[in-house]
Amino acid sequence: MNRKMICRILGNILIFEAIILLLPFLVSIIYKENDTAIYFVITSMISLAIGYILANLKTDNKHIYAKEGFIIVALSWIIVSLIGALPFYVSGEIPNYVDAFFETVSGFTTTGSSILNNIEGLSKGMLFWRCFTHWIGGMGVLVFVLAFLPKSEGQNMFLMKAEVPGPVVGKLVSKVQMTARILYGIYAFLTLLEVIFLLLGHMPLFDSIVHAFSTAGTGGYAIKNTSIAYYNSYYIDMVITVFMLLFGINFNLYYLLILKNIKQAFKSEELRWYILIIVVFTGIITINTLGVYGSVAQSFRYSIFQVASIITTTGFATTDFGMWPMLSQILILLLMVVGACAGSTGGGMKISRIMILIKSAKSSVKKMVSPRSVSTINVEGKPVDKQVLDFAYSYFVVYALIFFASVLLLSFENLDIVTTFTAPLTCLGNVGPGFGDLIGPVGNFASLSNFSKIVLSFDMLAGRLELFPMILLCYSIKDFISNSIKETVKR
Repeated sequence: MNRKMICRILGNILIFEAIILLLPFLVSIIYKENDTAIYFVITSMISLAIGYILANLKTDNKHIYAKEGFIIVALSWIIVSLIGALPFYVSGEIPNYVDAFFETVSGFTTTGSSILNNIEGLSKGMLFWRCFTHWIGGMGVLVFVLAFLPKSEGQNMFLMKAEVPGPVVGKLVSKVQMTARILYGIYAFLTLLEVIFLLLGHMPLFDSIVHAFSTAGTGGYAIKNTSIAYYNSYYIDMVITVFMLLFGINFNLYYLLILKNIKQAFKSEELRWYILIIVVFTGIITINTLGVYGSVAQSFRYSIFQVASIITTTGFATTDFGMWPMLSQILILLLMVVGACAGSTGGGMKISRIMILIKSAKSSVKKMVSPRSVSTINVEGKPVDKQVLDFAYSYFVVYALIFFASVLLLSFENLDIVTTFTAPLTCLGNVGPGFGDLIGPVGNFASLSNFSKIVLSFDMLAGRLELFPMILLCYSIKDFISNSIKETVKR
């Protein structure tokens, strides 16, 4: 493994983080929070110093391959979270470092689970930084860096494949760097568009910007204790609903629209499934919750918002869906697992992967009935490569193993069964709220132990990075420790 090259790329990531930490510093200065501004400067200097040392390590071998790509991605997200937690901790606004780390991991992974009992008690600078982590994490830390730091195309593709969500990752254009720039251009444009629409709904400028960050990253951090429900505006609810759904769509389709290839964009099978699931689930929940809200208009308002929030794994709340009838709660639980489209900023297993598994199961049943029949699994009009199919199976198995392992570890805390099961589920899916009084839409994760928060932080990172980078990192650490022990014994 090319350890020096790994360190050099991690150094560039830390230099990048040092630069973006200056944005909340400026926000603090604008709102005359000089004490808060100092903490961002201190953290930025620490990140810059470590990054500069690592980025300037000399190495003759500058090549990285798939394994290094996965390790770099996993370590990058852990390191940016460790550094990103420092402003919360050193300022005393989140006095427990494990809590600060959990909050930052939740931010960068766009999960939106929180340990804060009083969000409105944070300074403007901290509120901005908290939501801005969603925006950076939504498209990917390394995707942003790839857009501006030129490296060989082979290296870039390994990094992009390891970070971008979905069973298949491809280039929009011939160069990966240009692909990254196109993705971030579309991302920034949609974010700006949402800010404008929220301003038209009389939401304050600061609120509009940070909520657009949270929506774009499908993260769900709000700046009010009651989330989006605070504004009590049908217009704001609908604007955020529309943009949550837009950010849950594969960004490759937006590129096709830019090229005016509208027909090809709307041929997407995954998009059709995505729309169908939203329409069906919203319709059922609207009817099922009529007794709760008393009118079709109100029931539709809360149903479409929560369906959009959960399927895109954003996690905003305008109502407590834990108080809905059981059928609606089960449907919301299913949406937590399904997630958004591949190549979007949403989390979950991804609709494309669910499509592959369902079609594979259907094919297997056909073979059982007619053993001599030959059937191919087609997705988006093309046969699914065996490697992609095997990867989908592996993903599902590893997802289940991590989920059950996390449930087992959380069971030592003697929480209620609903919390014990839905906490890992919501963190692995990068959704945010779980079920029950403790971690539901009106609750948070503050009362959990430090051990449980570390387990759930791992789940959030694993879920955002498609599981395998974190698994490979664990294997690499195990091998390193094992080899070190063997060398020590030989001496």
